[in-house]
Amino acid sequence: MNNLGNMPEVKLGICAVSRDCFPMSLSEGRRKEVVKACKAAGIDIYECPVTVESESDMLKALDDIKANDVNALVVYLGNFGPESAETLLAKRFSLPVMFAAASEETGGNLIDGRGDAFCGMLNASYNLALRGVKAYIPEYPVGTADEVASMIKDFIPVARTILGLNSLKIISFGPRPQDFLACNAPIARLYDLGAEIEENSELDLFAAYNAHKDDSRIQSVIDDMAKELGEGNKMSGILPRLAQYELTLTDWAEAHKGERKYVIFANKCWPSFQTQFGFVPCYVNSRLAARGIPVSCEVDIYGAVSEYIGQCVSDDVVTLLDINNTVPSDTYNNDIKGKFDYKLTDTFMGFHCGNTASCKLTSHTMKYQLIMHRGLEPDKEPDITRGTLEGDIIPSEITLFRLQSTADATLSAYIAEGEVLPVPTRSFGGIGIIAIKEMGRFYRYVLIEKHYPHHGAIVFSHSGKALFNVLRYLGVKDIGFNRPAGNFYPEENPFA
Repeated sequence: MNNLGNMPEVKLGICAVSRDCFPMSLSEGRRKEVVKACKAAGIDIYECPVTVESESDMLKALDDIKANDVNALVVYLGNFGPESAETLLAKRFSLPVMFAAASEETGGNLIDGRGDAFCGMLNASYNLALRGVKAYIPEYPVGTADEVASMIKDFIPVARTILGLNSLKIISFGPRPQDFLACNAPIARLYDLGAEIEENSELDLFAAYNAHKDDSRIQSVIDDMAKELGEGNKMSGILPRLAQYELTLTDWAEAHKGERKYVIFANKCWPSFQTQFGFVPCYVNSRLAARGIPVSCEVDIYGAVSEYIGQCVSDDVVTLLDINNTVPSDTYNNDIKGKFDYKLTDTFMGFHCGNTASCKLTSHTMKYQLIMHRGLEPDKEPDITRGTLEGDIIPSEITLFRLQSTADATLSAYIAEGEVLPVPTRSFGGIGIIAIKEMGRFYRYVLIEKHYPHHGAIVFSHSGKALFNVLRYLGVKDIGFNRPAGNFYPEENPFA
């Protein structure tokens, strides 16, 4: 089961295939060993009793798999395999599918016990391409039962993400703020991912918010907020407005998801938001993120999708941060240098106003948005700028990730693994000091060179492998990553 809601549960199945000139018992026996290895590894998988040797077998297997609610299939070549029937199975199944093959067990049984699945995988991959079928193929897709079980474990987050995207609705409330055109990107590619999008006006959101005035549920949400905030509940007077807004979003999601199962938001949050709604929405965004419903800031649609992908891959709460400011040299010299193996240019501060879930902060306090307060409420006590959840982000392994559509509607992405350092930021907002090896070069030759916006999704684990596999499955060709020292980017000046 997932730790969060708003995501699919993967129901794995495995189906063995066999070429008619090889013993079917070889493929069946090897399948049973893989299932045994999966159970030993804590992987729940349905074992299809039909071994596919022909197209007729394929139809029987397909009926059995569907009858048992399998939504992610492992096609297992226990021997060479029938290339037409096995790839037709993947095509007819139409949900996430993985191909893997058996290695030979012993040099003492290479007559009747040789399956030639190493060879069969080549024909399988060729036929998948001929039929235009997407499939997850591991880095080295041939192995023992234990090795194939490990491959299947790696397939789970990929399958969960693909299933999630295929049942996802992205709800946005715009337009985007002026001078944040970097968050604007063509939406055409979202449909290629399998997602749907509903774009709305900020006025639609305002009308829905006003319709929730005096909602009988507001007090129970206030009580829940106060319980979560605890000693950090420093501005309790803003909670009624925030509770009303939370109900507005959750009701909208239920009323507008339509035939989709999962919902995320990309919402306007300034500048007119504060003067009309009377608060900053950050804390509500943080609470929804903790429930598996990412809400991106500044109508950043691809930011929200990036968060959702990171959530599905990690099965954990995510956040969206600005790749915001440098770490001062005195902070680096006093708190990082000699204690952690990073250069100053490997570090930066990831920041957002207050949208990170409380479970991902070392401590959390309800505050006001300092930058907005300067412009909207100068020389007075904060009122309409209240609503941020502030604190330092927990020390953790992280992956910085973004999927983006370029101006000419081509998907690209970046992935970089690093960590949030256990170093106090001495700043405001939801913020952390992040270290990524060779971040300075990555910043220049991926983020700037490829024209990425300032928002990045933060996944609280090293999830680069799974994210890369998801992007490959989705057909994303341009995937940037932080290259080690000495491994030059194509545009990098080798004499610099």
